[in-house]
Amino acid sequence: MKIYTKTGDDGTTGLFGGTRVPKHHIRIDSYGTVDELNSWLGLIRDQNIDQNSKQQLITIQDHLFTVGAILATDPEKEVLKNGKQRLNITKVGTEEINFLEIAIDEMDSQLPQMTHFILPGGHTTVSYCHIARTVCRRVERISTLLFENEPFDSNVLSFLNRLSDYLFVLARKLSSDLKANEIKWVPKKKD
Repeated sequence: MKIYTKTGDDGTTGLFGGTRVPKHHIRIDSYGTVDELNSWLGLIRDQNIDQNSKQQLITIQDHLFTVGAILATDPEKEVLKNGKQRLNITKVGTEEINFLEIAIDEMDSQLPQMTHFILPGGHTTVSYCHIARTVCRRVERISTLLFENEPFDSNVLSFLNRLSDYLFVLARKLSSDLKANEIKWVPKKKD
């Protein structure tokens, strides 16, 4: 199988199901940004972090491939003529959302209570985590726009929302693990 097909040379790309759309289509932007997020998670996983967090990130990366596949599927061609689903994989659902919630609660229980917003930074690994969080929020914004126009399984939106929360708490956990200074944002009072 060749890497290049030349079919996208005209500025279009194929969705799962064969439909061709412009490369700037909101659907392409949605799953392309999921791919970007997945790459950032790989970079975080490559840092010197604990094995449990690495394993969680591998699981999340796997789920993000599923999210990408869901977003890459033409809704009009989602069901085959024989009534079966074109995308014959386990979907992202309550189990995957619960996985994130359990991980968030476990990490959060070991951290000091948050009283202020926190400035991103303190350590390169923590900064990577905050970048991933903001990319996740962008995926969420783009995907909600797509959902308004071409609905898909709403569990995807819940998963993305929870994932950004997970990444925030992971950044705090990594700050603690790496003994990085968390700088609180304290708004300055107007004179």
